[in-house]
Amino acid sequence: MTLSGAETDHYGKTLTRITGAVKSDAVGNKIVNQDVTEVLGLLPHGFVDLLILDPPYNLNKTFTSTTFKKKSIGKYAEWFEMVLVGLLPTLRRTASVYVCSEWYSSTAIHLVLDKFLKVRNRITWEREKGRGAKKNWKNTSEDIWFATVSDDYVFNVEDVKLKRRVLAPYTDGHGAPKDWENTAGGRYRLTHPSNLWNDITVPFWSMPENTEHPTQKPEKLFAKLILASTNKNDFVFDPFMGVGGSIVAAKKLNRRFLGVEIHDQYCLLAAKRLHLAEFDKAIQGYRDGMFWERNTFKVQEVKIRE
Repeated sequence: MTLSGAETDHYGKTLTRITGAVKSDAVGNKIVNQDVTEVLGLLPHGFVDLLILDPPYNLNKTFTSTTFKKKSIGKYAEWFEMVLVGLLPTLRRTASVYVCSEWYSSTAIHLVLDKFLKVRNRITWEREKGRGAKKNWKNTSEDIWFATVSDDYVFNVEDVKLKRRVLAPYTDGHGAPKDWENTAGGRYRLTHPSNLWNDITVPFWSMPENTEHPTQKPEKLFAKLILASTNKNDFVFDPFMGVGGSIVAAKKLNRRFLGVEIHDQYCLLAAKRLHLAEFDKAIQGYRDGMFWERNTFKVQEVKIRE
């Protein structure tokens, strides 16, 4: 996905900045083109149902004109704690929090979350792209920490079940399928979601959602978090929005949202994606109210025609 000059001008007018204390209705369904540290303390209290944090990873990485240098675990934990503490007042008592992390700093994220929230789980997902390593194991996984403000929180398990191929087609005493179905596309079972995700496809060049962002996450990943931990019209907040995968998924799933991102170009791409979402609600890998394992697109088409 790219932007023409006319689109840059057009979508630039839809972006906003926060310069003083605001109410929740003023930030609903908005993109704020600003450093998140500039808006801490200015946001409404208790308006967020789901906080998705995908902060800069503790790696040597360049994003447009900004370069991040790897810190010690302690320094990275200090920085993350400063951001999290500033965001805590925005959360409802029933809110959930997900934090994305690379392996090196994952333990620091856990320890900081544990100081302020109730840590529920760690999701590990397979990032199937990546270069090989000659003197180490190839790194193809990332973590997502799941925490809640209290013991009263939303978790819609039925909305995030996964459609998987049946490898062992057990039957009942009469030969009928047991917990699976025989379709024109093969044998499939609807399974409970686990904390190990191997059904995620990182956006590549031929996918409509693909952009220039070097660490873009797919809408399917965000859709899982949103469907599991919010209900329709709930509020999703992403302070490190990138190119907007979280807020686009929120829009497609009928949730309110707020995205904050420091880089102009990423905000513009997110704004274009939001506009396109008005006409196309599809999320790759999520169809007919179900998540599907990887490489099942043709089977999904068969299922829809049945």
